[in-house]
Amino acid sequence: MSISTEQDIFASLGLSSQAGTTRGTNDATELGLNTFLKLMVTQLNNQDPFQPMENGDFLGQIAQFASVTGIEQLNQNFGGLSTSLTSGQALQAGSLIGKQVLAPVEDGFLTADRPITGQVDAGAAGVPVTMRVYDIYNQLVREMPLGTSTSEPMQFAWDGINDGGEFAGQGIYKIRLQGETDDGQVDLQTQLFSSVESVNMNGNSGLTLNLEGLGPIAFSNVQQLK
Repeated sequence: MSISTEQDIFASLGLSSQAGTTRGTNDATELGLNTFLKLMVTQLNNQDPFQPMENGDFLGQIAQFASVTGIEQLNQNFGGLSTSLTSGQALQAGSLIGKQVLAPVEDGFLTADRPITGQVDAGAAGVPVTMRVYDIYNQLVREMPLGTSTSEPMQFAWDGINDGGEFAGQGIYKIRLQGETDDGQVDLQTQLFSSVESVNMNGNSGLTLNLEGLGPIAFSNVQQLK
């Protein structure tokens, strides 16, 4: 028992020789397939004609190789999908440049024509809420009551006017909110709107937004935009 040519083996397997391989195939996968077929041809040419390879063994080797190459192709496909998703997210985040995003931060950037705005959720209705504004030196600039909370988040804005009735000046200010409860004053989470200047994409930390005057924040922390 003998097999005359390598071309015959390719034909019997329903495959073409290297010359007929599609050029678009990945080089590494093509090399693996051709190497496997050459080894298979060599094995068949040199087997004992009185004890030829069983059909089950022959098909088993082919199935095993197909499984390995299939997994490699699956990994490549998932890699491409991941890249597409990341690129899509980057395009989505890029559309936020110049817009206002709401995030759970205490620092806001004040300008002469744009107040610091945000919202707070007191967790329950009927809670008196007070806002205190501090400068970069942690000095109290403004204290003002926001009223009593409802079941919806409270909206607020600070126009930059200090307790002396003057404009405090452009810059970064810290907004702290407290609620009056039966147990005394409790700190509430501050959520502020900030302007997006640019977008960064990092493979390890994901997408980050650079906020005007404040620096980066994770894209995943954005809760609302306007």
